[in-house]
Amino acid sequence: MANNEKFSFTKAERKKAKLKLNLNGASGSGKTYSALVLASSLGKKIAVIDTENESASLYANEFNFDTLPLRPPYSPDRFIGAITAAFNMGYEVLILDSASHEWVGSGGCLEINDEAAKRFKGNTWSAWSETTPKHRKFIDAILQTDMHIITTTRAKTETAIGEKGKIIKLGMKAEQRDGYEYELTVSLDMLHENKLAVPTKDRTKIFSPEGEVITRETGQKLLAWLNDGRSQEQALQDSFNEALNRIASTNDIAELGIIYTPFKGTDCEAEIASACRNRKSAILSTQGHA
Repeated sequence: MANNEKFSFTKAERKKAKLKLNLNGASGSGKTYSALVLASSLGKKIAVIDTENESASLYANEFNFDTLPLRPPYSPDRFIGAITAAFNMGYEVLILDSASHEWVGSGGCLEINDEAAKRFKGNTWSAWSETTPKHRKFIDAILQTDMHIITTTRAKTETAIGEKGKIIKLGMKAEQRDGYEYELTVSLDMLHENKLAVPTKDRTKIFSPEGEVITRETGQKLLAWLNDGRSQEQALQDSFNEALNRIASTNDIAELGIIYTPFKGTDCEAEIASACRNRKSAILSTQGHA
């Protein structure tokens, strides 16, 4: 039987984009300063949501920006409200310093989940069914709000025990939900000893794998790349490939839902959903609940 549905094709074009970037590092690694350097090249009207005891204001003599000191509780809803307010007030660039508080801070997602677990008689897996959608809305606010957004995250050093009990440094783990860096355009680790920014994810291909000091020229290069844009098809393909890698490596059933959500309604939805189901079965089997 013939399909009477009409399809319309339009000429593919490269789209301008808004930067979504994270700077991850220990205290004193230069996250806040570097964020302000980048922001100054991306736009003139800059806002900072400051959860770090107004540390950004220490640079008020060098950069022109407005600030919102955000106090506890650090719930996803309050961050979303602040992001929305910044957009409605016409800011071109928003710095969220830091996004770690939404996850590990007082009133953040981990505390929210602990409270939810009490209603589920200590079952934290069931509690995440309530907490994860709240966190997902926070991520969506960052990704979907039409302005440049730079976030920072606090880092802690991951280690392992090697041969003869030697402690081996594995890298810097952000104090945010696992996989946070995969959501963004660029994610950089800030090295404390030399203030170099080392890319852990870089769709722009601008940053040296060995790391570099962030300057205003860095921001100008990012802005040029954003204004040049890229095809939506290529962007979706990149996200699809990243999602498959994340699905294959995660042992967190709740994270599978986070990975799946952005693909709802896309051509990739069926494949992502199938991969998530298969991975969920494998996780449950490993846990002995299959």
